[in-house]
Amino acid sequence: MAVAPATCAAVAVVAALAVLAAPPGACGLGRDDFPPGFLFGAATSAYQIEGAYLDDNKGLNNWDVFTHTHAGKISDGGNGDIADDHYHRYTEDVDILHNLGVDSYRFSISWARVLPSGRLGGVNSAGIAFYNRLIDALLQKGIQPFVTLNHFDIPHELETRFGGWLGAAIQEEFVYYSDICFRAFGDRVRFWTTFNEPNLFTRFQFVLGVYPPNHCSPPFGNCSSGDSGREPYIASHNILLSHAAAVHNYKANYQAKQGGSIGIVIAMKWYEPLTNTTEDVRAARRAQSFEVDWFLDPIFFGDYPRDMREIISSNLPKFTPQEKKLLQMNKVDFIGINHYTSIYAKDCIYSPCKLDTYEGNALVYTTARRNGKQIGGSTAFDTYFVVPKGIESAVMYVHDRYKNTAIYITENGYSQHSDTNIKELIINDVERVNYLHDYLSYLSSAIRKGADVRGYFVWSIVDNFEWTFGYTVKFGLYHVDFDTQERIPRMSATWYKDFLTGCRQADGLQVQSRRADS
Repeated sequence: MAVAPATCAAVAVVAALAVLAAPPGACGLGRDDFPPGFLFGAATSAYQIEGAYLDDNKGLNNWDVFTHTHAGKISDGGNGDIADDHYHRYTEDVDILHNLGVDSYRFSISWARVLPSGRLGGVNSAGIAFYNRLIDALLQKGIQPFVTLNHFDIPHELETRFGGWLGAAIQEEFVYYSDICFRAFGDRVRFWTTFNEPNLFTRFQFVLGVYPPNHCSPPFGNCSSGDSGREPYIASHNILLSHAAAVHNYKANYQAKQGGSIGIVIAMKWYEPLTNTTEDVRAARRAQSFEVDWFLDPIFFGDYPRDMREIISSNLPKFTPQEKKLLQMNKVDFIGINHYTSIYAKDCIYSPCKLDTYEGNALVYTTARRNGKQIGGSTAFDTYFVVPKGIESAVMYVHDRYKNTAIYITENGYSQHSDTNIKELIINDVERVNYLHDYLSYLSSAIRKGADVRGYFVWSIVDNFEWTFGYTVKFGLYHVDFDTQERIPRMSATWYKDFLTGCRQADGLQVQSRRADS
């Protein structure tokens, strides 16, 4: 059972105990600082919250198998078997969303719940029925579904049969799956995204080897199989062609009658040069090219960026003329950006570096410290730091490079370590409040500078299974007691509700973040 957030008056009492501090231009920040029709929402994904991993004929997915067979890869040995039990408690979660006052809810569909064994196994009517119930419940509360087709999880059968995204045959599987979803739900879904963060999960799968299927090679790791210099680019090529074919199908057969739009979601750090040398300035730009341009350039310009082609060379697949045409003729209606952090970039072409990290294939080394000072406040993720201006820089980069394309911030949020002190979890996530306020302030600045940003989704509505971190890291506006499944609002839930409903005391929650810059 959910506990109702505190009133504005209660927030003011809490705020009176805090040290007030607001970023430049943030005084009086409110919902009306954003354009009319701007969507505010919250986000989750299927594997992270649904649970019910064997209920109602759902098939096993790659994460079901990975967490059960590679428990040592998950920080606390956890899995998504139950998670938030959203499959059985979705009505409670929809009530929470409604109580917050959000316009939209971003969630993903479990491919293995709809097609337990892929295209050849038949459609699971119980899976279709669940998402119909969820979509209808949202619409009854005036909340727009914002649906992601693939958020890291795929049917295990496709991993076994095709090697997952390494096999070209998975393209046809994805197009078939997406068509099932368009037909079943598109009469009520106005926002679709094909993939969530393919630029991130392909590196975690095939460069670092920390996600299933656990492929990597030295210097990135010592997995039992894999080629970190080649496989991520094979996978990304198949994902891009799957995306283009699904977008083509939607635009040709569904969009006109259903009235929706379709996009893709990219993970996006902001990279700052470590020094003002030409080499580090170029390194920051190159890191961005390997982060964002890798997927968006083929969609908008028909090919991979030049610096990727030069560095990756023959390991980067080539598009045929027909494939280039498919990509360019089916541009997305919007770009989703998942932005959490910024980092310094150091060139590794002209100076030796350790290259076994996330940005290693770009010949870039990243660090959080410059001249002994950390780039921003620490979070529970070792590589995520609080740098609010980074969201403005990221948005303006995408706006300038991919002109006349709408942008949604599809994820943004603050991570905490697990804490057994429930009172602390409920009342004192002041760092998250400060984070949300400051990032929204700089997002508003980007809009004033001309960026066509149309929505913002906080990650996440509830604590959930955070992939290899298990349940050791918390992003939720609502704390979840996983023993009882009780959802308990944190201070950030109250702040977000007040921000959305126009209670200006929300600004009074701004507090000085605890910094780790010494």
